[in-house]
Amino acid sequence: MEVSVRDNNVEQALRILKKKMQREGVYRIMKLKRSYEKPSVRKAREAAESLRRARKLCRRRFGTA
Repeated sequence: MEVSVRDNNVEQALRILKKKMQREGVYRIMKLKRSYEKPSVRKAREAAESLRRARKLCRRRFGTA
């Protein structure tokens, strides 16, 4: 990931970097890696995330009308 600093405006570059990191999901991954997660808990979380993604895709594809 790369952000260029224009006109010595570091604050703006940091804001852009934070937005990019948020979009990529870096903060979520960092939060998950902060503490140990049991394999059974990880499997359940990943299954729930997968189900959520599938339902969201279905809603987008077929509409909620």
